[in-house]
Amino acid sequence: MLFHSSIRKELARSFGATLVVLFTIVLTMLLIRTLGLASRGSVNPQEIALVLGYTVIGRMPTILTLALFVAIVFSLSRMYRDSEMIIWFSSGRSLGGFLGPVLRFSWPILAVITLMVFFVWPWANQQTDNLRSRFERRGDLERVAPGQFQESSSGRRVFFIDKDTAGGTEGRNIFISSTEDDGRETVTSARSGRIEWVNDEQFLMLNNGQRLETAADGSGLKVSEFESYGTQIGSSAIGERGAQALKSRSTLLLITEPDRANLGELGWRIGMALTALNFVLIALATTAGNPRAGRGGNLFFTLFSFVFYYNLLNLGQSWVAGGLVSLGAFMLMLHGGVFVLTVLWLIKRHYNVSMRSWLNSRRNASAASRGPAA
Repeated sequence: MLFHSSIRKELARSFGATLVVLFTIVLTMLLIRTLGLASRGSVNPQEIALVLGYTVIGRMPTILTLALFVAIVFSLSRMYRDSEMIIWFSSGRSLGGFLGPVLRFSWPILAVITLMVFFVWPWANQQTDNLRSRFERRGDLERVAPGQFQESSSGRRVFFIDKDTAGGTEGRNIFISSTEDDGRETVTSARSGRIEWVNDEQFLMLNNGQRLETAADGSGLKVSEFESYGTQIGSSAIGERGAQALKSRSTLLLITEPDRANLGELGWRIGMALTALNFVLIALATTAGNPRAGRGGNLFFTLFSFVFYYNLLNLGQSWVAGGLVSLGAFMLMLHGGVFVLTVLWLIKRHYNVSMRSWLNSRRNASAASRGPAA
């Protein structure tokens, strides 16, 4: 059918172009963020491409949702501006008639968003967490490059090594600045050092050096020299894995262990799928065009609606996790409320109902019931 095929082709062209633009923008932003993490020592510089890839895959549901929303808004705005909507309305089509082809085009994208947010999102986050935790669990000396100052994994020590051996287990001209638990600050320097394992714990054995120790209140300075000194620089070789990050937990785990935090994350994932569907209806119900106006108004409305709705979704996750509202009540209030309001707005525009026309019809009806004046 000409009507359905033309609408779907228009949406496909707009969706493809919007997806490419949004993907490029998000990829650039995430690349800058990943490079910043690598410069701070949170990500292995050799694994930047992997971290970036997993991060982009995890953000794809949000990108697809926004691309679909923008594509529908821009397509309908273009049709209004070029008077194409007037032609369809004059041929007997109504605004509600656009719901069929729009949903027929959107449902595969909505299905992909749902599958990705339930399964791909936690998998991508888990892979990213594994890469970061594997890098952070390394020994502190393994994090140090010769000729560079490097912070330890705990953030309480700064290392500097002038030169090291090919195997990376020995170094020369070593400098260590650390802050102890009781507030004492120490500065240790040595001519050489080597890594040794003692009872599955990693130690740095220093030779021919000096140690400066400053009291927590700054009242005194203690200077000592040594021929051999050992300090622990790493944790156990076989460390136990910590609790899995909330975003990395599988959807099945969230359902089988319904505590507050898991319910908040589960509500966010379900909400992402419902948000994508509501955005399709919002775009159809609220988009209007003025041939004399540009796209600025519709673009501003699109971005504002997406940011506002998305922030409410994130806020609701924290409310559910904090016990301020139940998961069912939040889903009903936010997503159910948006759905009902959008459907009512669509019905209003479909039947061209306005407050003025409604008041005029009531006035005419009351006048007709009173009959002609005697």
